[in-house]
Amino acid sequence: MRDKNATGICLAGALTARVGDETSGPALLLAGFALAGSTAEASALLAGISLAAALGGPVLGALLDGAARPGRLLAGALVLYAAGLTLVLVGLGRLPFAVTVATAVLTGLLGPALSGGWSAQLPRVTTSDRLPRANALDTMTFGAAALAGPALAGGLAETLGAPTAVVVSAALIAAAAPAAWLLPVHTGRRGTGDARTGRRGTGDARTGRRGTGDARTGRRGTGALPAGTQPTGALHSGARPTGDARTGAQPTGDARTGTRGTRALPAGKGPDAEARATRTRDIRAARVRRVRPLPALGGALVSGTRAVLGNQKLARATLTSVLSCVAQGMLTACVPLLGEQVLGGAGRGAVLFSCAAISALAVNALLARFPLRLSPDALVRVGALVQAGAPALALTGRPVVLVAAFLLSGIGEGPQLTALFAVRHRESPDHLRSQIFTTGASLKITGFALGAAAAGPLATWSLPAALTAATAVALLAAGRPRAGGTP
Repeated sequence: MRDKNATGICLAGALTARVGDETSGPALLLAGFALAGSTAEASALLAGISLAAALGGPVLGALLDGAARPGRLLAGALVLYAAGLTLVLVGLGRLPFAVTVATAVLTGLLGPALSGGWSAQLPRVTTSDRLPRANALDTMTFGAAALAGPALAGGLAETLGAPTAVVVSAALIAAAAPAAWLLPVHTGRRGTGDARTGRRGTGDARTGRRGTGDARTGRRGTGALPAGTQPTGALHSGARPTGDARTGAQPTGDARTGTRGTRALPAGKGPDAEARATRTRDIRAARVRRVRPLPALGGALVSGTRAVLGNQKLARATLTSVLSCVAQGMLTACVPLLGEQVLGGAGRGAVLFSCAAISALAVNALLARFPLRLSPDALVRVGALVQAGAPALALTGRPVVLVAAFLLSGIGEGPQLTALFAVRHRESPDHLRSQIFTTGASLKITGFALGAAAAGPLATWSLPAALTAATAVALLAAGRPRAGGTP
């Protein structure tokens, strides 16, 4: 399934899920503000659905890495997340607020499925030479979702009410499940050779069967010989072949026709029939494979976390991005009050997120055309520094400057996310890729939740104090770590 169609399906599903995700955050914030009646309770609701991602990300990543069909697991997570959003909405105003927050926390366990869960599947649906372009398109889906989601949430909240915005966000997330279901089977972990380069392998990446050589280089065993030729050795080296690498069958004559000398084999026999049977068996075996057992899952969690924390470059980029998300969460908690006090309505504040998304898309498109001479690691820190200017500008309380502040925020966020993905792809071992992406996503979501939870009560007490704190955290994220030190 490594073709353009598979990549397109994956990216389309990711875009749909992420638009729903970007709609759900502002929608929940506005619904909580409207139904609960305070910024503190609204930010607590948003923090609740985000905070649980710290646990959900590593677990979900380990399950995705070990699943035979990660797409089906991802589809289930999307449906459950959408159902959780609906339950949170039903509970607002009808159940005790603590129960509603607890429901949000349980829903948030599946939050990383909407971000890192999709990105980690890209190497399975595209070839290595197309992966950089697929990665860039994947990053753009975040920007497009960040543009459409808040605008959709704000528009629906203003016209039909914030609860309707929550329902639409849940429907969008659930609508991405079919695309996730179609993601390819996770196979090929047993192979250690490369059939394209001629290196000696011990397994076949497509079927999991053991191979014995390479037909194009003349190494021991695998290819078909010309019709009527008795296989007495390899094509060039004279080594005696041991069978057909695709089927494991011992050839006795013409590998392409199934003949031995001049006598044809019975119908349904020969390497071609055996190859079809082999592929059928492998597909059936893949369908019944289970995810790794719990002891192995626990080890995978440890190895995934160790991969993030033990790699200095990956850990530094992760720390910077998490602190940036703390600042973003603090600024987000201030948006209902900024909209009400500066723009004339809390719902209008949600449109500010779309301003950030517009600038993020524009600057990413510009940098794709004219890339900076900066390493991805440096660009992650530069993005944090640029974002520090957004809450500082918002302190002025002027509508035009407020819009400019969120445009500046997007100029920092867009390149930072692209650079972060580049660092993750560069530093991630293939067998831990899903865990690293979902763990990183969960840490970012958790940072965002902590920032929102801290800034909500602070903004109720003093909006300028909350914006000043957000500026300070963003500047801390941009700080250069000590040479040779741990992040």
